[in-house]
Amino acid sequence: MASASPCACGAPSPPLRCVLAPSLPFASFPPAVRLAARQLLPRRLAVLRPRAASALEPLVLESDDEEGDEEAEEEAGSGLFQGEAWAAGAVERDAVRSPELEVFELEELPEQWRRARIAWLCKELPAYKHSTLTRILNAQRKWITQEDATYVAVHCLRIRNNDAAFRVYSWIVRQHRYRFNFALATRVADCLAREGKIEKCREVFDAMVKQGRVPAESTFHILVVAYLSVPGGRCLEEACTIYNQMIQMGGYKPRLNLHNSLFRALVSKTGGTAKHNLRQAEFIYHNIVTSNLAVHKDVYAGLIWIHSYQDVIDRDRINALRDEMKRAGFEETNDVLVSLMRAFSKECDIRETEATWHRLLQSGSELPAQAYICRMELYVRTGEPMKSLEMFKEMKSRNVPPNVASYHKIIVIMAKAREIEIAEKLMDEFVESHMKHLMPAFLSLMYLYLDLNMHAKLAHTFTKCLDRCRPNRILYTIYLESLVRIGNVTKAEEIFGEMHKNGTIGTNAKSCNIMLRGYLSAEDYQKAESIYDLMCKKKYDLPVDSLEKLQSGLLIDKKVVKPPKPVSMKLDEEQREILIGLLLGGTQIESHAEKGVHIVKFKFQEDSNAHSVLRTHIHERFFEWLPSACRSFNDDSQIPYRFSTIPHAHFGFFADQFFRKGQPILLKLVHRWLSPRVLAYWFMFGGVRLQSGDIVLKVSGGNIDGVERIVNSLQIQSLTCKVKRKGRFFWIGFPGSNADSFWKTIEPYVLDTCTGSAMQESHSVGSDALRDSDTDYEDDTQRYDKETEE
Repeated sequence: MASASPCACGAPSPPLRCVLAPSLPFASFPPAVRLAARQLLPRRLAVLRPRAASALEPLVLESDDEEGDEEAEEEAGSGLFQGEAWAAGAVERDAVRSPELEVFELEELPEQWRRARIAWLCKELPAYKHSTLTRILNAQRKWITQEDATYVAVHCLRIRNNDAAFRVYSWIVRQHRYRFNFALATRVADCLAREGKIEKCREVFDAMVKQGRVPAESTFHILVVAYLSVPGGRCLEEACTIYNQMIQMGGYKPRLNLHNSLFRALVSKTGGTAKHNLRQAEFIYHNIVTSNLAVHKDVYAGLIWIHSYQDVIDRDRINALRDEMKRAGFEETNDVLVSLMRAFSKECDIRETEATWHRLLQSGSELPAQAYICRMELYVRTGEPMKSLEMFKEMKSRNVPPNVASYHKIIVIMAKAREIEIAEKLMDEFVESHMKHLMPAFLSLMYLYLDLNMHAKLAHTFTKCLDRCRPNRILYTIYLESLVRIGNVTKAEEIFGEMHKNGTIGTNAKSCNIMLRGYLSAEDYQKAESIYDLMCKKKYDLPVDSLEKLQSGLLIDKKVVKPPKPVSMKLDEEQREILIGLLLGGTQIESHAEKGVHIVKFKFQEDSNAHSVLRTHIHERFFEWLPSACRSFNDDSQIPYRFSTIPHAHFGFFADQFFRKGQPILLKLVHRWLSPRVLAYWFMFGGVRLQSGDIVLKVSGGNIDGVERIVNSLQIQSLTCKVKRKGRFFWIGFPGSNADSFWKTIEPYVLDTCTGSAMQESHSVGSDALRDSDTDYEDDTQRYDKETEE
């Protein structure tokens, strides 16, 4: 008698083998298995709600601790409601009911062999990985029905093995005779979100929408809370999107604590960032009021706080909120008073600002530094900068320690007032305080020296800044302008070359125009023409006077400069390698409405310093491929974290190689394209260096064959690695000394700023899969079971 597995494929493990009758395609299982099956479930299958997982413990949202200059200036206004407990906790997810999911009772099935096989699947499937589980289910196609598979999925939910339930559900929907089961999809999505499996939950959620069904209120509710529970507020935008769909598409009325949770996340950002959330915050407030729910006092305070950061103050709206707050019986706290001072000072309303200041004094509480900053801003707007200096001195005399934002503000004020000695003294004091974020103050001083033609001091400040701060493009551009003004074109050319080669800094339209003026003033028309060609390629704007000087100079040299003509759009070698590295890390390419053209969509993580630097670098390298709406010519802080290229047929090749039916894949020739630059950009966008020193790369899309080609190619380059699969992703790891070898290979192409602490950010990979993975690659290295295709 032949020995075979009940799944008609290679047996997963020896203990699972059983003897089958050769005359039947599926014989019944031994009696011991059948007895176990009868004890599997009670008479009625009830899907219990799982306990709140640790990944979604009571909601705690912290303000971003980014090192950006704009966020540093707003430091005093961040984290207004960090210690409040008025937002929803994890238990609120269980307060919304989901559709009832009913399945047959196992004992109701007339065929004893079917009961035994379903019981065996329920017992064994949860223990297997995705590929083996799929193989086993594929082997049951001749007899298993959708109802049978649904029973198995529900059993996995009952024993709280949500990953197995998702795999079974995914297998069900891939079958040819699949009939959409809304209740099952809802329960799977809810359980996944409770456990923190957001990407899988969103996949089921989107599938329900594509079926033309409106997801249940429970799914909306739990998914919003799951997005809000992601550390650092990285998924706040997604949470807002689902919340808005919950109201507009589903017509549901969320519970009060869900409104409060989302509102709290919005106001937990720094002021400079939170001001863009005004419309969403007003929408939440409107929903609370129209649902006849109680408005918490911090909702009023938060709305006034966001309004105070707007560029144009809506005084009528602020007064209306104050009146509503008063009618509700809430007093204006110090946070509200500081927000009012900020708004009044922006309108140069001295009387109201001073009146609010006196109310703060009368409160008897400790005066916040932000209140002094508001008065400093008021007096500088009214043309009295020395009074702003008095406010700064008064703050220190009242034993209110100056913070980063106050030093930034007073140094900027003194620099604009051209009080050189005072500004320099304050700068020295700021440096000696050992506070971070010195760059804005250094830039203010350098602008002052540039305006006053104090180029020697500017050069000294430039060197001093490089010793203490991370270099950026604005710093180098100011110094480049200074060198061109004094006619030191040789040094300017050296600085410009350093900017162009250093991906962290980069060049832009302004720096190219400065260098062009330098070459024209030195009558070096050959080099000026090379800068002109670069600007034409990048589609930078060229001043008319510079073009006329270049034209006349080349005529003297018996050469004629050709007017700008449409540049043949073609990716150079560096751009191609950068794009390949980003695609391996997860960058998306989508087809355009126009047939045959595609768009590259760049998406970077806002809470990652590495991604912030990479965003600026990619914007500069692909500038000519960006639409005008996505271009930022001078201010790097205005570069969005999400931008797309123009639709172009040139991206079709990469779309065909890396995507199939909208899903990412690994091209067959990927092993030939893994140059050091490709690996470097793959690492910067989709990789992470762990605290242990190991390096991990996330593989976006593909199967084991593609991953094996990558591994073999890396081994040819003497880069030994190991592979692990978690969920839908493969992870390529370089442990121990292999990480050092990999780093030496990619280091010449890694942006300078990404070399240090930025690479310690595990969340920069942009997926919750890393959270579930471990760094031990010994158990699961080079070999995987391939999934059986349908």
